[in-house]
Amino acid sequence: MIKIISPLAPKSFPKLPKIKGVKIGTANSGVKYKGRSDIFTALFDKGTSVAGVFTKSKLPAEPVSFCKKNISDGKARALIVNAGYANAFTGAKGKKINKSIASNVKKIVKCSEKDIFICSTGVIGEQIPLRPTNKAIAQSIKKGDSSWKECSKSIRTTDTFPKASGRKIIIDGQEVSLTGIAKGSGMISPNMATMLAFIFTDAAIDRSVLQTLLNFELRNSFNAITVDSDTSTNDSVLVFATGKAMDSKDSKVISRIGDPRLVEFRKAFSEIMHDLAIQIVKDGEGATKLIHVKVSGAENSSSAKKIARSVADSPLVKTAIGASDPNWGRIIMAMGKTKESIQPKKISLAIGKNLILKDGELSRSYSESRTKKYMQEDEILINIGLGIGKGDSDIWTCDLTEGYIRINADYRS
Repeated sequence: MIKIISPLAPKSFPKLPKIKGVKIGTANSGVKYKGRSDIFTALFDKGTSVAGVFTKSKLPAEPVSFCKKNISDGKARALIVNAGYANAFTGAKGKKINKSIASNVKKIVKCSEKDIFICSTGVIGEQIPLRPTNKAIAQSIKKGDSSWKECSKSIRTTDTFPKASGRKIIIDGQEVSLTGIAKGSGMISPNMATMLAFIFTDAAIDRSVLQTLLNFELRNSFNAITVDSDTSTNDSVLVFATGKAMDSKDSKVISRIGDPRLVEFRKAFSEIMHDLAIQIVKDGEGATKLIHVKVSGAENSSSAKKIARSVADSPLVKTAIGASDPNWGRIIMAMGKTKESIQPKKISLAIGKNLILKDGELSRSYSESRTKKYMQEDEILINIGLGIGKGDSDIWTCDLTEGYIRINADYRS
């Protein structure tokens, strides 16, 4: 585990609401990390609905295949997460491991296998030590009284701080809570990083509505971040709604996307997803700066996203920002290599409030010294205007430093 905490880490862990109908626990299997938990479990009351999105990698991990099969039912009773071993590219044995874990949980929880969700994160190609893992899972379920902080700590790999976010809202005169936890630091470029995120609520929401919300909010959160342009085999986002805060006779399940009661929920849900996504970028391996790439005036939104992501993923752009070097030519390079529609004479470019290019030419007001001073801050805005359409996109990334190389060179040692 990395001991040096990211300089971009929050000053404190947030105060998170408890979720009615959810029982959470942690345990230490002792197989990968000494002195810390590496197993997280959540048990749900009957009637809990679930929605999820998963990696689009052509080589998905076994837990991803397991969850994608089970999510079609839309119901959940248990979530099991292990850190240290990805159970990816593990062949037939990997499938047997999931079956064994599910069988173990089934006996304890008294539920069907299709209501169990398993997520893993860690080294690809290594087998999960089954006996100590199953033992720790049973201990975690029995414990069932862990704090959200303990749970978010237990799912980390190279993460330097636990990631969480929560909100409280009112629906039908009743207090409804939402809490989310996530992990991710390297191998981050979700395509739906190693990235896992779990959001829990006691609102009563139909699974189809929950899935629609998740798909929509994904665009401006987990699908709008990148650390190193690498998409994990294990990326998974799961949302669970127990309905226990709205189980009075006066409350009905939210079963359509146009329900006005969904407005406040969607706002809180969106804030949590975006918050967790930004925390992942702030904990990018070796990161010292959060970078926001904003593109407007593109031919269309797809074009804007491709250009923004090209800039955000460029090692040359990211290393220049890490060194506080306003080498704006690297940004132009990253834009041009996309082969998207760009008219040079219409380009505007600013770093923070420092206008560099206007109408494709160097701005008379540009000051490299002022720009360099701004780039020494820990949050950097790159604002690109293309002036040819209405497409826009926002992507968040981090700088690329020697720390990233050290972490990944030593990852398995």
